[in-house]
Amino acid sequence: MTKRVTYFAHSANRVGRWHHLLTHLSTVSQLAGKFSSSMNWNNEAQLAGLLHDLGKFGDLFQARLRGEESGLDHWSAGAWVALEHKCAAAALAIQGHHIGLQSLAHSNLIRLNPKWFAEHTQALRLTAPDIESLKIRFADDGLTLPEVNQSVLGRTLDATIPTMLDVRMLFSTLVDADYLDTEAHFEGNASGKCYRPSGSTLDATAALELVLSSIEQTQAKTTASQDVQDVRSNLLKACLQNAAHDSGLFTLTAPTGSGKTLAMLAFALAHAAKHGLERVVMVIPYLTITEQTARIYRDVFAPTFGAEFVLEHHSMAGVGKENSQQDNEGEAGQPSYAERRRRLLAENWDAPLIVTTSVQLLESLFSNRPSACRKLHRLQRAVILFDEAQTLPAHLAVPTLAALSHLSASYGSSVVFATATQPAFSHLDKAVLETKAPGWQPHEIVPDPAALFAPMKRVEFNWDSPDTPVTWDELAGKLTQIPQALCIVNLKRHAKRLWEKLDDPATLHLSTNLCAGHRENVLKTVRERLASEQPVRLVATQCVEAGVDLDFPAVMRAWGPLDAIIQAAGRCNREGRRSQLGQLRVFTPDDTGYPTDSYQQATQIAQMIYRRHGAPGMKLDDPAFITAYYRELYDLAGVTTAPASREILKTVESGSFPDVANLYRLIKQDAINVLVPYTPQQALFDSLRAQADDTGLTATWMRAARPLSVSLYRPKDSDPIWDALLPVPVAGWKQREQNDWFIYAVPEHYHPQLGLVPPGTLNTWIG
Repeated sequence: MTKRVTYFAHSANRVGRWHHLLTHLSTVSQLAGKFSSSMNWNNEAQLAGLLHDLGKFGDLFQARLRGEESGLDHWSAGAWVALEHKCAAAALAIQGHHIGLQSLAHSNLIRLNPKWFAEHTQALRLTAPDIESLKIRFADDGLTLPEVNQSVLGRTLDATIPTMLDVRMLFSTLVDADYLDTEAHFEGNASGKCYRPSGSTLDATAALELVLSSIEQTQAKTTASQDVQDVRSNLLKACLQNAAHDSGLFTLTAPTGSGKTLAMLAFALAHAAKHGLERVVMVIPYLTITEQTARIYRDVFAPTFGAEFVLEHHSMAGVGKENSQQDNEGEAGQPSYAERRRRLLAENWDAPLIVTTSVQLLESLFSNRPSACRKLHRLQRAVILFDEAQTLPAHLAVPTLAALSHLSASYGSSVVFATATQPAFSHLDKAVLETKAPGWQPHEIVPDPAALFAPMKRVEFNWDSPDTPVTWDELAGKLTQIPQALCIVNLKRHAKRLWEKLDDPATLHLSTNLCAGHRENVLKTVRERLASEQPVRLVATQCVEAGVDLDFPAVMRAWGPLDAIIQAAGRCNREGRRSQLGQLRVFTPDDTGYPTDSYQQATQIAQMIYRRHGAPGMKLDDPAFITAYYRELYDLAGVTTAPASREILKTVESGSFPDVANLYRLIKQDAINVLVPYTPQQALFDSLRAQADDTGLTATWMRAARPLSVSLYRPKDSDPIWDALLPVPVAGWKQREQNDWFIYAVPEHYHPQLGLVPPGTLNTWIG
């Protein structure tokens, strides 16, 4: 009798146990089925799990595990078998679980046929000479494929935003299942696999009680005017009343300072409790607000639910750089299990409340990489809250709305766009429908937003003509006549120049050239001086406009987009306590300049409206006026006809996942993180530098480095700033360099007021 051969998926773990291929395929199939249990393509996800490593039945792959072979493709065989079963989405997911999703085009799919393997794009070899031998070994191990009555793509391979998102969703279930089972093997012991504990589940009712209690405590201590308190109460009431509405698309339009951060969370939890939803995802455009919001939410929930109830996931959260290479066969230099657990929770969003960035979530919806797509299945049956929704770039509006509307309609999730300046996205409904998505007609949570804005009139706007610029000397002269004033400009070089012109110890500076610890100290000083009625002038960039709780009697703001001017007004007489209205003056510096082309275009449209209607027509406390502004912006910007918009929609039609991922970028320019020598925290800097030399880059190190970190646009190779940047070595690999984290080695370049000011490198400043 022939002895039965045992095939392995992975080599020996830390206790010498090898991973049986039969067990791996069965478990991945079960997990993928579990992650897609509510979907009509559930059986296709299970089929993908069974076939994803079919090539590992080949003799060459078994030799690879013994260190005798390399340069092998173990995924294409299973992808071809999936195609034979008319499961194109499963085929793409299997093909992509190591190399990323490729293309729906026939030319890509046909290459999966073994007959075409001489043209393998990665110049790899198949693990077996023919697929039939793999099928036989698959069957001999007792494995059978499920009947697939309904597949993700059905009979058509037409590429649309909805169909590509559906493929990514199936891909997500496969990748997460594969990662989890492989990790469990390598973390296993003599008793078997060791799966990490699952994340907490959402008890929405209990969580809502904690939020309402926190709001009540805050209200009891507030010094805000009665009008402001009434608006906050009315906003919360509207959020709770409308939470019973059917799941779907929502807008939440509320003025700055109205308690939106906790009110929208109360809506999400009440809505989740009503409809049995499983998770809340808070999406924020700015990193500083992300960190601040996560702190607020942790303070509310951690004492009752523990530290893992709120999961913070962004570039500075210390979860490491996403890595598509998962099947590493137990390489040396892996991070500690505690760090890996934290990273894993973030990578598949296994937590009740996620706080993340727009870049992290939206780019994942259009990604082709396994690590980025892994978490997408967690967006099923979730409440997804977008704060400051107006920051969505215009050229990405239509594809983004199409993806989110499909996510809501097909995956049982609710999407909320919250802001004081609600974009006129309903104006794009027809364009969204043309992408084959359900369209964009959201339900407004606040029945009469204008009724919230009227009592919150805390500011009188004074408009200088955009055709009458002022010099920095003139502006400095005006500021010196105001004891307490905030001045917001559009560029960091403007902030630096104005600060230098003021030449006054009572003048402070705030921008993202300051590390987080430095910014916190500046804001603390500003608040103390405001409270004690001492002279204080703050020159800042837009980083002060969103989520920063300041209350100046007077604000000056350089001409910018109307939403930016409204955000600036939110720092003026914020609590409504003053006997007179706060004063906000909009001016034009004679040295004009803007952070981006889209920012400049929005500014020009705001100025055009001013020229048309004059100061009386600039009704910034009227939501209808803001809607009209956005409609004009979208029409003139050509949201659906501009080259950048057309290019991404055309690329979607091609079905190329890599090309779509490359085009869908919220931030075009790459950035680096730099640990800076901020003198008041010199001991922390010295400690982190020593740790970097000793242990290298770890998640723990990145989290500890956040207070002393500055982000810069990645300098050109010829930029002299590289002479001051020391790369942090990879943990466990002293000889290997990474290119995302650096230590700034010239202390003299960190100014005590202006932050990091490398000579001659202003082009690297972000913000």
